[in-house]
Parts: sequence; structure tokens; C-alpha cells
Amino acid sequence: MRLEIGNKIAVLDDVLKGVVTDVSDNQVIIETEDGMKFSFLASELVRIDKDQHELSKFSDINNPLLKEKTKLNRSKKSLFKKDKNEVVLEVDLHINQLTNSTRGLDNYDMLNLQLDTAKRKVEFAIQKRISKIVFIHGVGEGVLKSELLRLLNKYPVKYYDASYKKYGLGATEVYVFQNSN
Repeated sequence: MRLEIGNKIAVLDDVLKGVVTDVSDNQVIIETEDGMKFSFLASELVRIDKDQHELSKFSDINNPLLKEKTKLNRSKKSLFKKDKNEVVLEVDLHINQLTNSTRGLDNYDMLNLQLDTAKRKVEFAIQKRISKIVFIHGVGEGVLKSELLRLLNKYPVKYYDASYKKYGLGATEVYVFQNSN
């Protein structure tokens, strides 16, 4: 990547952003918005092509642009599985199952879409008196799983790791308590 005078940049391991004011050999001088000048190696910098405001316009889950991008894949196969006369709602939270394209979505937007889907499915199960849900979230770094468990703590449910034999390591089974009314 070639940096030139006038490029907007961000420092990789810091919270600094600025504009390139001078480039000599491998040293780059940047000036922050408050007028401070810093010197960095070119390898410590990354050029910003789009402003963060432009990227975060999808952060609002009700934003029409986000809704347009997240038209759910409506396949004919059933989400419900019968397991010994028990209805189990299986929900795959992998982002490629929830949207046609992740273009324009950052990690925050994708996580919010996944959690919003999980929330809707839990509320649907409570409303329709479905006693079991299996959320397939994958292994990864565990961010989605930990946020999912935090969300589940707000509902009258009990959760535990789903069957390793059936789902592998990346699934959580949720038992929804049903009141007798």
C-alpha cells in the first residue's frame, strides 16, 4: 500500500486517525484533527477509504438499508424437527444463513443481526409454546455464543450445550419453561 500526502489514515495499534503530511522513505508523518503531529512506519498505518460514519449507517437494526440487505433466505425446508414426539426449533445463526450478502456490514452489524434473530426466535417459541430451541452458532472466538447466553438470561429458559453427536461443539440447546395458564 502506497501512502501519499493527503491520505486519511488510522494507526493500527492505536486510536489515532489523521492525514498524511509528509512521506520520506519508510517514515510517515501524520497530523491528527487536533493538530498533533506523529511519526510512524508505513507498516503501522492503514488508509481509510470510507469514513466510519459511512460504515456505521447500517448499525441501526431498523435501518431500511440494513433490512434490504438482510432479506432472509426463505427456503421450503422446515425449521422444525420432531425428536421423539417433541418439537424442536432449529435456528442456524451463521451469518450466511441470515442474509444474502455481508457486503457493507461490519462485525457489529452482523452480531446484532444474529442476536436480533435469536431474540425473535425465543419470543416466537414462548408465544407458540415450543419447548426446545437449538441455536447453531459455530465455534469461532465465542463472541456470538457469549452474547447469546447473555440474551437468554433475560428469558424464562434453561440452556446448555446441544448434543455433540448431532451438532458438534457449536450449538446451544434451550429449554423454554412454559407456564400452565
